[in-house]
Amino acid sequence: MAIFEQAFTQIVGNEGGFSSNHADPGNWTGGRPGQGQCRGTKFGISAHAYPDVDVASLTLADAHAIYRRDYWDQLDVDRMPGPLALLVFDAAVNNGLGRARQWLNLARKQSTGAAICSEFLAQRLTFMASLPTWKTFGLGWSRRLCRLPYESLSMTE
Repeated sequence: MAIFEQAFTQIVGNEGGFSSNHADPGNWTGGRPGQGQCRGTKFGISAHAYPDVDVASLTLADAHAIYRRDYWDQLDVDRMPGPLALLVFDAAVNNGLGRARQWLNLARKQSTGAAICSEFLAQRLTFMASLPTWKTFGLGWSRRLCRLPYESLSMTE
């Protein structure tokens, strides 16, 4: 199975189905609770990132196409080793392309694959722990970030 397919399966499993938690900024078209419409998130596709998409009606095939076009291809993840590919792809989906690029650039200053992956995750964790929503969602995010290195070990060409 191609790396993209493996990573997509992992991320969709982490993101889950439809959610319209009013405390989650991503569920709102305006990016903040109470701003715009609360259209939710499905398969990790949020109303904030895609305000013109009917999130509740998204199919898995829709999510697959969006992930490939707007995240994987934008970061040229095909050129990365499997473990790093999953970490970068997951960060892009969950935290945005710009942040994923920034953390990757910082991490690439390291000399080994393990050090690159560790630095990438450390940068991401530091950012996420600084968010005002950490108290509400931090435990779930921590579980996700702790699980990623183990999931990334199964990524094969």
